[in-house]
Order: sequence, then C-alpha cells, then structure tokens
Amino acid sequence: MSSNETKSGSALDNVLILLAVLVLGGAIGAFYYFEAQYNVAIRVGGLLIAIGAAVAILMQSEIGKTMWTYVRGSRVELRKVVWPTRRDSVQTTLLIFVVVLILGAFLYGVDAVLLWGVKALTGRGEA
Repeated sequence: MSSNETKSGSALDNVLILLAVLVLGGAIGAFYYFEAQYNVAIRVGGLLIAIGAAVAILMQSEIGKTMWTYVRGSRVELRKVVWPTRRDSVQTTLLIFVVVLILGAFLYGVDAVLLWGVKALTGRGEA
C-alpha cells in the first residue's frame, strides 16, 4: 500500500449520512405510525419536510457536495442538447409506426407460409 492513499470520507461525513438516513427512515415510519391519528395531507407534509431536512443534512457531507456538483453539471449538459422540433418528432414517430406495420405484415406472411408448409408435410393442423 502506498502512503499517498487518502481516506474517501471522514467520520463526520459518515455521521451526517447516517443522520440523514435516520431522519428519512423515521419520517417514513412516522408516516405509517400516525395513519389513524392524522389525515394524509398532514402526514405527507411532515414527510416532505423530513425529506428536505435529510437532503439538507446530506448536503453538508462530501458525498452530498459531490452529488450536487454532478447535478449542476448535468443541468449544464442538458442545456446543450439540441432537441428535435415538433415536426421532426411527428415524422420520426410516423416512420417508426409504418416500419412496425410493414415488419408485422412480413412476419405474419412468413408465419403463414411456414404454417402452410408444415400442414402440407404433416397433414395436421386442419380445422
């Protein structure tokens, strides 16, 4: 082992991740535990607040910061995508539909010819 190896996460990061998981697990448990006492709107609101708290806790760790950097980079790359126009999308969809119909008819024809051949050779399959 080389002496240049670095530890991927600190003890604080591990504690923060564990705390975020516990908050999320507790919120899910509370959602079901309080099913009889509170209506679904209140329970969903509490669950959403707990999810927000778990994400905020996770964002304080190195893994959370790395995930956020990845999300920001993904958004930048998403803006660079050249999306097809409506006309292009419709034309492509129609072309795929036509090709599927043609291929389906071809496979039906091959199946019918093979069935006819099997009936002719074996004499079976007559209705």
